[in-house]
Amino acid sequence: MNSIIYQPIEHKKQKRILVKFDYNAALIKKLKDTTDAKWSTSLKAWHIADTEINRLKCKLPINKKDTAPTQKKLVPSHNLSVENSALLQKFVQQLQLKAYSISTITTYKKEVLVFMQTLNNNSAESLTIEDLRRYIQYCFTKLQLKENTIHSRLNALKFLYEQVLGRERFFIELPRPKKHLQLPKVLGQQELKKLFASPKNLKHKAILFIAYSAGLRVSEVINLRLQDIDRERQQIFVHCSKGKKDRYVRLSPMVLDVLEQYYKKSPIKPINYLFEGQEKGKPYTIRSAQQIFINAKQDAGILKSTSFHSLRHSFATHLLEKGIDVIFIKEILGHFDIKTTERYLHVRKDVLINIESPIDDLYK
Repeated sequence: MNSIIYQPIEHKKQKRILVKFDYNAALIKKLKDTTDAKWSTSLKAWHIADTEINRLKCKLPINKKDTAPTQKKLVPSHNLSVENSALLQKFVQQLQLKAYSISTITTYKKEVLVFMQTLNNNSAESLTIEDLRRYIQYCFTKLQLKENTIHSRLNALKFLYEQVLGRERFFIELPRPKKHLQLPKVLGQQELKKLFASPKNLKHKAILFIAYSAGLRVSEVINLRLQDIDRERQQIFVHCSKGKKDRYVRLSPMVLDVLEQYYKKSPIKPINYLFEGQEKGKPYTIRSAQQIFINAKQDAGILKSTSFHSLRHSFATHLLEKGIDVIFIKEILGHFDIKTTERYLHVRKDVLINIESPIDDLYK
């Protein structure tokens, strides 16, 4: 178990909290996902904003004079009551017992913590569905939270009241906001060729190639192990991806050649993960992989608003354009719900470009 040291400091004329621990990839990811964590070379440690919420997380005493005055407060910040604090611990324990992922536990805990901080000394257990209805309205009208954030908070509260407090179907009367349907951002074939040609580093090139060729998420790419590459059967084993699902995807012969060149020419051979970071045996970070995409995109002169995940979107869309059935694409991508895969039907180029505009009929 890692020993973590928390210490309020002043760094570059800003009030921060020093977070010091031995290297742990999971802890670093959690820190980056839940805070504004920054690495200091001079301090040889991470540091985060000195706010009341972060002090609560770090179990440091609250000192309002030390709170960063520029910190945007979405809700009134207060210490939790003893009852609500105990309920929060029970909530996290229940998530862990049900084997929810670390990212889900982190998100749900943050949402419930923010919710409980609005209650002052009122017990969360005593609230009615009408109280929660007013709270969600407050999130919309006063906090002006986006639909996705509201959904995330509702999911966390639903777990709290139904799974922890045993209120059966407690949220059935509470309406959910309609989500904005965002169409996937897709790169064209010429754009992809330019993108893949940009990196000179073979590891960087291999990361982009394998992500697009197999439709992998960035987390799946960096967690690939050497043993997951099956040369003989030309398959990639994706272990325990989103939703704790294993799956096999095809290993392109061309990508296999790229991987073999990368491994052969690497001055320091990976020993565990296919793409290892600075620490031997540890995986590359998500942020580093995303930066590879950003750099390659800039070097290729691509102005389109896209991210690393656009490689996965492009893979799925291009399969559809090749005539592959959406059911097969669902399995390749590892989607639970066919509706998630069906988003790609909206961006099929081969269908869209063959629909004539009515103006063409006017001047035939």
